[in-house]
Amino acid sequence: MTVPLAAERLARIGAEDPEVAAILAAELRRQQDTLELIPSENVASPAVLDAVGSWLTNKYAEGTPGRRYYGGCEEVDRLERLCQERARALFGAEHANVQPHCGSSANLAAYAVFCQPGDTILGMDLGHGGHLSHGSPVNFSGMLYRAVHYGVDPATEQLDYDQVQARALEVRPRVLVAGASAYPRILDFARLAAIANEVGAAFVVDMAHFAGLVAGGAHPSPVPHADLVTLTTHKTLRGPWGGMVLCRAAHAAKVDKAVFPGYQGGPLLHAIAGKAVALHAWGQPAMADYAQRVVANAGALARGLSDRGLRLVSGGTDTHLLLVDLRPLGLTGRAVQDALDRVGITVNRNAIPFDEASRFNPSGIRLGSPAVTTRGMGEAEMAEIADLVAAVVHHLDDADVAARVRARARALCDAHPLPY
Repeated sequence: MTVPLAAERLARIGAEDPEVAAILAAELRRQQDTLELIPSENVASPAVLDAVGSWLTNKYAEGTPGRRYYGGCEEVDRLERLCQERARALFGAEHANVQPHCGSSANLAAYAVFCQPGDTILGMDLGHGGHLSHGSPVNFSGMLYRAVHYGVDPATEQLDYDQVQARALEVRPRVLVAGASAYPRILDFARLAAIANEVGAAFVVDMAHFAGLVAGGAHPSPVPHADLVTLTTHKTLRGPWGGMVLCRAAHAAKVDKAVFPGYQGGPLLHAIAGKAVALHAWGQPAMADYAQRVVANAGALARGLSDRGLRLVSGGTDTHLLLVDLRPLGLTGRAVQDALDRVGITVNRNAIPFDEASRFNPSGIRLGSPAVTTRGMGEAEMAEIADLVAAVVHHLDDADVAARVRARARALCDAHPLPY
């Protein structure tokens, strides 16, 4: 399915490269016909797509506004300053660097502000909900730094802040990292900041996943508590792929230098334009309602799955995401992910706390509400989606169930089309 905006773009591309146009058309059909429940994915607005697809792709602008290494940067200086201003205003930050290409590069710059290679960083264990860039041994963060970890309590599957404090006192990190990619509960930023202060560590928060919830007032902000905050712009923030760094003014010069020339070359100016457009949207009153609906929808989805016999890690969610533990059903994450893919429901297999299975085929799946909320679905639709997911999980190899679920999922998608 295409609508005029997409059809016009596909026609232009197809005139020059039919093969790429065919792939783009197929991906648009997949997105339109799929219930996207991966919590790190969303639906960018047509205005964001237009900005990212603009002639700003043509411009090189190494450096920062007013301090470029290339001529002809007057207009892109205006653009980047505007994006910085909007980021500072939206999040109440003293300084914003909007150049990072992604969240991981934002985290790379963040550590460089406070650490030397070999210094200790303390972050959430990947298997308990953390992110690769919080110290995984296969990531730069675990290769450049001495990475140690904290995790969740076995009984509650939530953070035990006394344990985090004890771990910090034991290892005395240079940086305490908070934030996660698969932790469904709100973090106590004030308590974590106090722990960092107690051991003389910098406090860095990675709010990649919940930045949009913070922007809309549906989640506490880490900005008042942290020395530095990183985020991505393409998850709950609904912007283009990219990252940002927010920090106190005292760290501004070091942040800018860490991003360039430290770890990146020229900024992606077309992406910065998309970031600016997304930040402008978050300044509108309707976005606060959207953020609240993302959280409410995740809660409704969690209740629906729980009522249908699926065990949720930590018992539920406070945010936009939730984790299902498949061990009680004797299933694997890959099998369930593949079965849901076949019926037009996209989730991702994910490790769960204290999971003994392979990271490539873990014992859980991760789901979230941002993309379906952006498409206009509400709590009634979340109840139906919970019914569809549970039906597939409980009847994994039943072709008749799969056919019924596929038809119902397609009907939901048709009733809530993409804005393209």
